[in-house]
Amino acid sequence: MLIDSTTIGNSHVSLLRARPRFCGTTPKTRTVSVLLSGYTVESNERERDLIEPGHISAQGGFQRMLDRTALVQQRLDHQGISRPLFSDALAAVDWLVAVQAQDYGAAKWALALRIPEATEQEIDRAFDAGTILRTHVMRPTWHFVTPADIRWLLALTAHRVMALNSSLCRKLLLDHATFLRSNDIITRALEGGNYLTRPELVAHLKQAGIRVEEDLQSTLFMMQAELDGIICSGPRRGKQFTYALLDERAPQTKRLDRDEALAHFTRRYFTSHGPATVQDFAWWSGLTITDVKAGLAMAASDLVSDSIDGQTYWFAPSQPATLRQAQIAYLLPNYDEYVVGYTDRSAIFDLAHTDRLDTRGNVLFTNTIVLNGQIIGTWKRTLKKETVIVELNLFLSLNDEQMQAILQASQRYGEFLEKKVQTLFAITSTATSAIY
Repeated sequence: MLIDSTTIGNSHVSLLRARPRFCGTTPKTRTVSVLLSGYTVESNERERDLIEPGHISAQGGFQRMLDRTALVQQRLDHQGISRPLFSDALAAVDWLVAVQAQDYGAAKWALALRIPEATEQEIDRAFDAGTILRTHVMRPTWHFVTPADIRWLLALTAHRVMALNSSLCRKLLLDHATFLRSNDIITRALEGGNYLTRPELVAHLKQAGIRVEEDLQSTLFMMQAELDGIICSGPRRGKQFTYALLDERAPQTKRLDRDEALAHFTRRYFTSHGPATVQDFAWWSGLTITDVKAGLAMAASDLVSDSIDGQTYWFAPSQPATLRQAQIAYLLPNYDEYVVGYTDRSAIFDLAHTDRLDTRGNVLFTNTIVLNGQIIGTWKRTLKKETVIVELNLFLSLNDEQMQAILQASQRYGEFLEKKVQTLFAITSTATSAIY
């Protein structure tokens, strides 16, 4: 229940009081270091605003230091969250290779987090122009991909998604011959630059004599056409999504042979998402462990590895971008790559907080608050005409400095939507204390 308000820094916020749950410890002074993909560079904090790779301390150059703290800091850095230096949506998607995007609004925010000052309208324009595409690839869900990558990604992973769909297709009597017919009908309907919605394409299927009796059947017809490289996303029509022919939306994009694609995919995943494990890449990509190990064997000369508690993590030895001083708090959308990019999330989420999630009990499915690399709460939004209300559900009590960092993250979300922000904190009624 909303009972009072306060000022933190220069921001006016409303506070939602609840019974106390957890208290942390008083924050301690930390030695500042800059992490460069498994290496640490000692630095004065005031000098961290702009540090080029290769500016090494005089005390001995690169020093290996991979522990759980370094792990999460590097992932934030390598994913472009703590240093959002990408120029636009194309650059962000190209770096990450693929971005889960079945929740279109959330996926737009995931990109904007990694692009300085990006707005929702800018991401919409990139999507409508076909600068970034959305299709089913890697796993049976939509992802943003670039036109340059879509064909070799489909060639490498589509058969794995089809295998996952096979039992459901048999249950619904959808066989190979039926999909050949549906693909031909969909192709003829979209030829010549036509952009049609799913209901419109289903109408074409029905008119040609194909039975489509359930929404699930229409989903499988469209997904199969995507996996076969027939269709991909077209521009939106108002708030409706359309499909386009891939050959017209992304003509003459590159194809790679299987080994070249596997090595390329492996190298780019561990560069953009590392440090990560073989199991992480297999989960994220949909590839088998055998394929992942084969990819690593081909890409190993471009990667380095280190271990924590006997588990091997792979990552790139250096990064091409400039390191900047990081914010410490972020409001991440559901399915953000910082969470979905790994099968083991123990480094960023304490399972003791599972009961603070929604009824599904899965951290993947909810918007999360990240502080110093750790998920310390969830958030939801309510859109008004000129305002967005951001309600924060904190797992732990925070000090004023930490709350100010979260307020800054909330403000960035408002800038993305180009709306004013009202932030509501659900906090404990005891004196605030730091979680670290």
